[in-house]
Amino acid sequence: MTDAVVIGAGPNGLVAANLLADQGWSVTVLEAQPTLGGAVRTDTEVHEGFRHDTFSAFYPLAAASQTIESLHLEEYGLTWVHAPAVLGNPLPEGGWAILHRDRHDTAAGLDELSPGDGEAWLKLCAEWDGYGPDLITSLISPFPPIRGGLRLAVNLPRHAGAGGLRTLLISVRRLAEENFSGEGARLLLAGNALHADFSPEGAGSGIFGLIMTMLGQTVGFPSPQGGAGELTQALARRLDSLGGTVELGREAASIDVRGGRAVGVRLVDGDEIGATRAVVAAVTAPALYGGLVDWAHLPPRVRRGVERFDWDPATVKVDWALSTPIPWDPSPSLAPGTVHIAHSMDELSTTAAQLSGHTVPSNPFLLMGQMTATDPTRSPAGTESMWAYCHVPQHARGDAGDAGIRGDWDESDLELMADLMQARVERFAPGFGDRVLARRVLGPRELEARDANLHNGAINGGTANLHQELVFRPIPGLGRAETPIKSLYLGSASAHPGGGVHGAPGANAARAALAHHRLRRLIPNR
Repeated sequence: MTDAVVIGAGPNGLVAANLLADQGWSVTVLEAQPTLGGAVRTDTEVHEGFRHDTFSAFYPLAAASQTIESLHLEEYGLTWVHAPAVLGNPLPEGGWAILHRDRHDTAAGLDELSPGDGEAWLKLCAEWDGYGPDLITSLISPFPPIRGGLRLAVNLPRHAGAGGLRTLLISVRRLAEENFSGEGARLLLAGNALHADFSPEGAGSGIFGLIMTMLGQTVGFPSPQGGAGELTQALARRLDSLGGTVELGREAASIDVRGGRAVGVRLVDGDEIGATRAVVAAVTAPALYGGLVDWAHLPPRVRRGVERFDWDPATVKVDWALSTPIPWDPSPSLAPGTVHIAHSMDELSTTAAQLSGHTVPSNPFLLMGQMTATDPTRSPAGTESMWAYCHVPQHARGDAGDAGIRGDWDESDLELMADLMQARVERFAPGFGDRVLARRVLGPRELEARDANLHNGAINGGTANLHQELVFRPIPGLGRAETPIKSLYLGSASAHPGGGVHGAPGANAARAALAHHRLRRLIPNR
């Protein structure tokens, strides 16, 4: 018996566990995998001496998160490191669009590519200074975000003018084309919007692209020294210091519900762990509703909502061990940790349309990480630990290009996709293939097998498009951590505010559990 059971030892589950333990609760965290971390893990499978982040790698949202900051993880072994430059996109006509931590360096580079874009960039940055922090606070607070929302309502029009509200709603194409004449600045914004599953024309994609680029200039895109897994290890060490427990290889089968209240968790091995105060489920909404909790305990509207739940696209990820750094031609002035491969805004629009049409993109947008350039501990001196991923349809019906990919995502499909992705890199780095010591391809099935929350390779816990955000996340009417079951809270990326490593869904679940426990003490039988 314990005060709280948390299902899932990824960052959201571990954040929730830490916040509960901070208040003196006894906490048991259950993790189905043999290692903790969820989608924040590091392994050495690809090649001897190389450390690869199995899933995610760079964490601007963690660096901006007041919740993560409040945990003081540096005291538990976490060290953040930064690449020489934040992000770069090589351009087909030569040169690079580079995002630097210093906005003036970013502006100078953009002005070289297209005169006038530097001044426009600094104007956009100045507007962001006025309302950006309030926007970030609002996004990662429980819904509705009263204090942050009120400040945002005042500061957005004050600093962004009468059209400030429009900035929150317009597409990244509209935002980029209204402000910049050159493709470089436009690609920085649009590429960052596509970190989620926004199309360049999608409503709300503009503000997401703006958030990511501006965070790159305020907190950077840091990575934990030694590997992404060091972030979750630090969370686990902190929890251990508070008396909390993490049990690995312990898969939850169901949540015990009695009298409309969650009272514990049953495991697949038959064990039961009682929870006297709360159960936090850091699992996807479809895995919770109708999965861990039987439909008999849930109102019909929840079933209808889950049946309409919209996943984000699937993912294919390739890890490479390289004998040298990537042979970019031309080389960027400073090595960016994150690299985007996108030729133009129009190419990004075509890719998004192909995904919407359930076809494998002919020229997939690549999001890449140069990890040794960021953190020299990741591989032997003079080499590079590198990865790239791209989105593919959840249910592919064919190949928009001529690679012959069927969308079955068996070994043949994955190798063809990896070849296509490698060719995209080779276009800007001739001889890249000759540097490959080893490569690993993880498709939708492999990603889900290593983390059940990555349903068929969906990395965002459900689409980030506006129809499934705020009060609509995960389903209409359940826009908070609370569930229809008393003492049960949803603490995964399926809950508001969604994907990204910031700990907000876990923190929201923990704070809701604490608040309801206090209320029950004041009003028994509630």
